[in-house]
Amino acid sequence: MPEMEQRPVVLLVDDEAEITANLAQILARSGFDVHTAADGAEALTAVTTLDPDLVVSDVLMPGLDGRELLRRLRADDRWTPVILLTQVGESYERAAALDEGADDYLNKPFDPQELISRIRAVLRRHRQGSADLARRDRLRSDGLELDRVGRRVFLDGTEVTLTPRTVALLDYLMSRPGELHTRERLLSSVWGYDFPVSTRAVDHRVAELRRTLGEDASQPRWVETVQGMGYRFCGKVSA
Repeated sequence: MPEMEQRPVVLLVDDEAEITANLAQILARSGFDVHTAADGAEALTAVTTLDPDLVVSDVLMPGLDGRELLRRLRADDRWTPVILLTQVGESYERAAALDEGADDYLNKPFDPQELISRIRAVLRRHRQGSADLARRDRLRSDGLELDRVGRRVFLDGTEVTLTPRTVALLDYLMSRPGELHTRERLLSSVWGYDFPVSTRAVDHRVAELRRTLGEDASQPRWVETVQGMGYRFCGKVSA
């Protein structure tokens, strides 16, 4: 008989027992081996003993909160993927979470199916080795170079001028090559808004990027349009 595929181990961290109980059941039904922790301190111990494939943690918890949990994991050189659950409208929390090494975030309240999709995407990214890109200072793809620290972009060695938002969009896409991103997702992640502006804002920034780089949308080297869905960075990225 073929060997059964191992279920990814997910550590779910939240001080609200009702939430962890409900989510744990949903995640388990979706093929994950789920363990729970009631706060950041308990999660640190669980990470050591379980060595989970991924951690899903609430940000706001008494004692050691989700961001401090993330900081301690990274300080201990543990790069277990982490998805943080943040509060709606707290855009600074999302930006801080990503800067501190979170792999993704999700606003509360959320659709459990959305969380499952994010978990699978992050696990897939890590299996493919592209997760390391999010931690690199420079990214390169076919003559395009992004200095993530200096927020500068170079094309064939020459610096090009892009608006800060377009640089942020390029950073997000380039550090997640091959992944499909809906306009709503990009708006939420790069702009930090939950939908107060039109998703056309994303299209405008992609158009700016293509115009500046001289990219033909019908034969993209870097940013591919997925009709009716969103965008994908289609170039091969290296650090």
